[in-house]
Amino acid sequence: MKSCLECKSSFTSPGWACPVCGYEPVRLDGFVAHAPALAHEGGGFKAEYFQELAALEESNFWFRARNALILWALRTFKPESTSFLEVGCGTGFVLSGIACNNPGITVSGSEIFLSGLPYAASRVSSAEFMQMDARHIPFVEEFDAIGSFDVLEHIEQDELVLNQMSRALKPGGLLLLTVPQHSWLWSAADEYACHVRRYGREEMQEKVRRAGFSILRTTSFVSLLLPAMLLSRKKKSQSIESPEYDPAQELRISGVLNACLLAIMRFESVLIRLGLNFPIGGSRLVVAKKLS
Repeated sequence: MKSCLECKSSFTSPGWACPVCGYEPVRLDGFVAHAPALAHEGGGFKAEYFQELAALEESNFWFRARNALILWALRTFKPESTSFLEVGCGTGFVLSGIACNNPGITVSGSEIFLSGLPYAASRVSSAEFMQMDARHIPFVEEFDAIGSFDVLEHIEQDELVLNQMSRALKPGGLLLLTVPQHSWLWSAADEYACHVRRYGREEMQEKVRRAGFSILRTTSFVSLLLPAMLLSRKKKSQSIESPEYDPAQELRISGVLNACLLAIMRFESVLIRLGLNFPIGGSRLVVAKKLS
């Protein structure tokens, strides 16, 4: 069901006009905008990053390996899903993978920044996209699965977002999350990316449980590459104001190195699929089920 952000009524009509109070969200550049005041400067990220991300994601080892892990988790823990919402879909790279690998699923994507949505819509023409504040999700028990990938760390009120995602999921629905991990990995790269935090394992698990979920699987990833990641972060410990700091250097790497790193992460993914949970790593995957 849809949920009116003005009067909080729930309804099932095809459009967004609330049958109770008459409120209807505006459209901006062709997209339904549930938080238009934040569409151009929503905070927690910089809209100008989307262009560079759109150009680099499809070839970069980290984005490709993370996508494969997400697709495996959805296929393994909720293969019967017919509806999926990505909160903070960015340029649509993850959503395009989900749509291509799950032809029977209806996919939706939300992004607080309007400028990310044209990139996403060009990648996934079949999806429904909307501009939305993740702290106010206009759905109640609507989706079989919801994912949010490297988004929560940008938001101060992360527990509010988790509660909103729980509300938008059907009973027994699946939550998929990835987040950056370990405060001791904090560096200028986190500052540049507008991160609020890097998560600890117990912190992440407790917040997910408090939002009404049971954890099905959680593991670190980017674990085999953690020594190289740590060395890279320590070498680039300068401030983001430093003229030597290049925020995209970790993404713009040679083809040979990119292939080697992808092979390592693919091997790591095989171990995860076989049941190995890595205790430490640059990122964490959380798979959880909404309690009925």
